[in-house]
Amino acid sequence: MMDEVPPVTFPSGIPRPALDMTGVDAEVMVLTGMSGAGRTRAAAALADLGWYVVDNLPPQLLAGLVEMVGRGRHHRLAAVVDVRGGDFFQDVIAVLDDLEERGITVRLVFLDASDAALVHRFEEARRPHPLQGDGTLLEGIARERAALTAVRERSTEVVDTSRLNVHQLRDVMTEVAGETERPLQVNVQSFGFKNGSPHDADFVADVRFLQNPHWEPELRPLTGLDAPVRDYVLASDGAREFVDGYADVIAGVLDRYRAHDKHSVTIGVGCTGGKHRSVAVAEELGRVLGERGYQVRVTHRDRDPR
Repeated sequence: MMDEVPPVTFPSGIPRPALDMTGVDAEVMVLTGMSGAGRTRAAAALADLGWYVVDNLPPQLLAGLVEMVGRGRHHRLAAVVDVRGGDFFQDVIAVLDDLEERGITVRLVFLDASDAALVHRFEEARRPHPLQGDGTLLEGIARERAALTAVRERSTEVVDTSRLNVHQLRDVMTEVAGETERPLQVNVQSFGFKNGSPHDADFVADVRFLQNPHWEPELRPLTGLDAPVRDYVLASDGAREFVDGYADVIAGVLDRYRAHDKHSVTIGVGCTGGKHRSVAVAEELGRVLGERGYQVRVTHRDRDPR
């Protein structure tokens, strides 16, 4: 009787997963580094860019996750792997070597920061360092640096976040990911005040000062999407000036929103019922903003009578 071949294991003794990576198409990034250096924020930036992100993953599960993601709809995977994994973390380099042997290229991004910056962040957050134990905060940081020496040396990129704020870190991660910043999504939504303002509106424009097509019998059954109503509304006194002036004001705000990590803006345009004036003005405002280079989506909440 032949002896059974023992399974191939990682240094911890955990078996290496038996997986077939043939045909797997995945871009893989492992985020690691010092606690308090911004791993969570960096992971959030990648998620906003469309990456499939998993936090605090035991490294031994990475190959299986790569295989699953690489055969599914997602092809960009970012996994946060760090000392919170305890004894599991000791296998991280062996896991990366194993993936490369399987033909999967992994970018290992190490986030670091000065001791002074880390101390300030932990004290500000009022949370203990994961390796602090009964010792001081600096002792915990020193233990982590020692534990991460080999991982840092293996890293493909090291990002020092000591002097970065959250917005600058997002920009750095966008560059690290080789991505361009996603454009700000501008949502223009018409509505009727009688049904209440949209709860998610960042700005609300009231166009009830314009001539109301509701009082014109031939226009009443139509909506602001119909040319006769649109022309009637936009020919009202002050309509053109309002749309152009409001677009100027909004554009000045939109240009600064991305610097503050805002990804979408909703502009509510309201009239009494949400069928005529607000619809026509929302369409025109969306058109003007679109011509100025913004990514605009126009919707009409109350266009159809209830």
